[in-house]
Amino acid sequence: MKHITRMFALLLLAGSAWAQSWPTQPVRIIVPFTAGTGMDTIARTVAPRLSERLGQPVVVANVPGASGNIGADQVAKSNPDGATVLMGANTMLMASQLYKNVPFDPVRDFAPVSMAAWGTLMLVANSKSGIKSLQDLLTQARAKPGSISYGSPGVGTPHHMAMELFKVQTSLFMLHVPYRGTAGYTTDLLSGEVNVGFLPVHVAQGFVNSGRLNALAVGSPKRHPVAPAVATFEELGARGVDVDLWYAFFVPSRTPAAVQQRLNSEIVAILGLPEVRDVLGKAGMDAASSTPDELAAVVRKDYPRWGSVIQRNGIKAE
Repeated sequence: MKHITRMFALLLLAGSAWAQSWPTQPVRIIVPFTAGTGMDTIARTVAPRLSERLGQPVVVANVPGASGNIGADQVAKSNPDGATVLMGANTMLMASQLYKNVPFDPVRDFAPVSMAAWGTLMLVANSKSGIKSLQDLLTQARAKPGSISYGSPGVGTPHHMAMELFKVQTSLFMLHVPYRGTAGYTTDLLSGEVNVGFLPVHVAQGFVNSGRLNALAVGSPKRHPVAPAVATFEELGARGVDVDLWYAFFVPSRTPAAVQQRLNSEIVAILGLPEVRDVLGKAGMDAASSTPDELAAVVRKDYPRWGSVIQRNGIKAE
């Protein structure tokens, strides 16, 4: 027994020593979307600071396609030596269930490192729609099912999935108008071509302040400091409509635990820096960090939740 205990202790020490000497080669952070997205901003803010701490180049590579599935699959199949990191988000849990024959499992094939940031969505209505509150929306949508239209930047986007969850939780039927990107969707929401929709809270509040949109609710567990007067869905009686976006770092599932922990400690320290929090805040995100276990718990909760919404509403990628 003593022999086994001693061997286990030696293995732990060896793993710790290896993690301290790691990395011996450049590290790549794969962003599975184009440059300029929230994920890209986080990765490019963290990368140079992580490079300083690790003593190796940290390169950001954009690998877009199939709503993030192509880049995620590349990381899932990469060598689990800590040289490849995924800048992921909860969209990965949605996209992997929207497409057929996705070649990876977002729960099994990735090891969590740390949460990176949260993004809050606000449900808004065009000011000309006559919808001034969440109760107004519920009343109108129930009186004439399908008469209320809602927009999104496209099928499977967080804006779309947030509304689908809202519809499930409130038993509403509304007409979905998908756009090819955020610009066209936002323009038509502001003009009244569509009645309601979700927008990031930092974007939405500016239009609410100018009177062009009415704030109905925020999709986070608590009110957001950018819009402290806007109640949460929970406060307004619509339970289970927690639609916050989250962003996080992952590595391939067989990456040594010591490397996971080293990456976690360095990334957590970086995300705590005031200048990093400021950069992400200006991009509409709230910097956050977590332990690997805390992130794993979020993934385990969200994967079946979004899968249920996708299956129940028959949503498929276009």
